Amino acid sequence: MRYVVIMAGGSGTRLWPLSRQGTPKQLLPLVNGKSLLRLAFERSLASVPAERVLVVTGAAYADAVAADLPELPEANILGEPIGRDSLNAVAWPAAVLALQDPDAVIAQVSADQVIEPIDVFASCLETAFAVAESDASALVTLGVVPTSPHTGYGYLHRGEVLDGFTDAHHVLDFAEKPAREVAEGYLASGEYWWNSGMFVWRAATLLEQLRLLLPATHASITRLAEQPELLGEIFPGLAKTSVDYGVMEPVSSGHGSAHVAAVALPVQWRDVGGYASLAEILGTDSAGNAISGLSVSIDASDNVVVNSEPGSVIGLLGVSGLVVVRTAEATLVCSAADAERIKELVAAVTEQAGPQFA
Repeated sequence: MRYVVIMAGGSGTRLWPLSRQGTPKQLLPLVNGKSLLRLAFERSLASVPAERVLVVTGAAYADAVAADLPELPEANILGEPIGRDSLNAVAWPAAVLALQDPDAVIAQVSADQVIEPIDVFASCLETAFAVAESDASALVTLGVVPTSPHTGYGYLHRGEVLDGFTDAHHVLDFAEKPAREVAEGYLASGEYWWNSGMFVWRAATLLEQLRLLLPATHASITRLAEQPELLGEIFPGLAKTSVDYGVMEPVSSGHGSAHVAAVALPVQWRDVGGYASLAEILGTDSAGNAISGLSVSIDASDNVVVNSEPGSVIGLLGVSGLVVVRTAEATLVCSAADAERIKELVAAVTEQAGPQFA
């Protein structure tokens, strides 16, 4: 049977102070009054019913997730007591579902993304499900067809077309976020897709790769699925690593017993990691300003302005290239060029002003 697992962990530090420890970015109403998690859930319903959608999130956010997704059965929310990176966020639900349904096929998607149109996404997900169902040795990733030489995304190098599928390819290797000239070469070659961080696989196939590549993690995850009451004991001791480093890259290099395939995803896709991507979603006015909330500008251009405080106004005069964000507890002003360094600022705020502001 088919399932969708939504990864909704993380604190979204690069969107501070909008996103904070108590209000992570995936739960903020950033797009037309809906949260990124809500959007991911609605996309999932185009492929499976609500009872076959699971959400992996921080235990502290479980109640907020339940409130945002009232259609979701409470048992389908898996709350991590501590973040242990993406490998464990995919391994835990795979082990849980494998116990319930040995034939489970899982689409692992993210709550950090905006994807349009939904019907095209659902069609591509259908293809990915079909690949995984037809080939027990396939770990399938969704490769976004690039529209620019983006330097903020990882890439995957696609090889030959899979037999029986026109929009699915073997994956030769993965590439980290490239320099500009490398990204331009990737785009010109037509052989590279953006790595979306979304996957489809049989639960049993993923778990077998874990057994071969990371046997200690496999043993712990299996024990956790069988004895969920030991969550607080087992989960914090799991090795912290990403699914790309732990499974996908080794398998694409010939390790393990599976192979990596990719299905083309020709959609408008934005990974909402920081203010640059949020600005793309908000759109810009004639002066290039991306604005949310009440603000007034004179001779101001190419700024990102977010005012989440009702009854207040942000005024900009004669400035450009800034990120200005106002919330009830904190205000951010930085150059757009330094927006990727916000994590450094949050660490300094935590140390100098107190963790209540982080």
